[in-house]
Amino acid sequence: MSKMEPQLLNAANDEIDARNGARRKRLFALLGGTVLACAAGYGVYEYVYASHFVSTDNAYIAAETAQVTTAVGGIVSDVRVTDTQQVKRGDVLVTIDDTDHKLALAQADAELGRAVRRVRGYAANDDSLAAQIASRSADEKRAQAQLAAAGADFERAQVDLKRREALADSGSVSGDELTRARNAFETARANLAAAQALATQSRANTGVAYGAREANAVLIADATEETNPEVALARARRDQARVNLERTVVRAPVDGVVVRRSVQIGQQVQAGAGLLSVVPLAAVHVDANFKEVQLAQVRVGQPVELTSDLYGSSVSYHGVVTGLSGGTGSAFATIPAQNATGNWIKVVQRVPVRIEIDPQELATRPLQVGLSMNATIDTRTIVR
Repeated sequence: MSKMEPQLLNAANDEIDARNGARRKRLFALLGGTVLACAAGYGVYEYVYASHFVSTDNAYIAAETAQVTTAVGGIVSDVRVTDTQQVKRGDVLVTIDDTDHKLALAQADAELGRAVRRVRGYAANDDSLAAQIASRSADEKRAQAQLAAAGADFERAQVDLKRREALADSGSVSGDELTRARNAFETARANLAAAQALATQSRANTGVAYGAREANAVLIADATEETNPEVALARARRDQARVNLERTVVRAPVDGVVVRRSVQIGQQVQAGAGLLSVVPLAAVHVDANFKEVQLAQVRVGQPVELTSDLYGSSVSYHGVVTGLSGGTGSAFATIPAQNATGNWIKVVQRVPVRIEIDPQELATRPLQVGLSMNATIDTRTIVR
């Protein structure tokens, strides 16, 4: 081998290394440009589009569960539902033995009838008292006439006695005649006192009659038979007894599914006792717990896209923000955090956001209370 061959070989290798280096530089430049372009594209995407959406997977289905209680006490005679059973508003859930309530209604009806008759008696008594007043007035006038007659007789007897006493000294009037005159005077005076007492009694009787009529008038004043307070009170008690009888049949307050049934046939229940609950699955909502740093642009009325772990990401629901809680979840915890001490660690808080779901979508794919959800709020919508 000549001396020129190694030199040519080294020159070829250097040329290959130079071409490879140039190629690597171009590849690195292309890769760097691609990374920068991707970063710029993501930045633009984040700024223009993605930054207007906030998401969380800390969201769950909730509902305004209807607590079914009994308004009257008694023994449960029938239970017509079980847990997980679908019910409609107005369906009979539980019946309570109504024997006592039927008797109470019959008693209240009787009390109402007695009150009506009593009020009618007041009206009839008013006419009777009016006639009694007229009779007492006539008696009073007769007593006044008798008093006047007794007064006249007394004056005449007094004059006759004085005349006979004046003539008695001269012997013109016998002792027997003077005695009769004195007896007549005493009789007239007694009759006058009796007439005065009778007149006083007659006036008092008339006053009593007027008072009795006034007292009776108070019971019927400014009221008809229907509006009289006694009748109205008895009617209200009758109506309450009828309502209590109707309440022995406990009905579903809403459409939904029965849960937590605790009542059994034969059980003695008190008024207000909880029997079961009904979950209105057609009206469930989502409680989404967003971080406090995500809520700056969240407003009531903004649209929300939801997915459920039950159906997967291929099925989406649409909803709307209807409200934000008045405090963070920890603020209303059973044992709230106490950060007043010197040694504490700041933790990002979460605020519950209520989201209503499209009812038609719920009807197509029902959701149960407590299921996990993923929620994404579109904050581009400005709601004022």
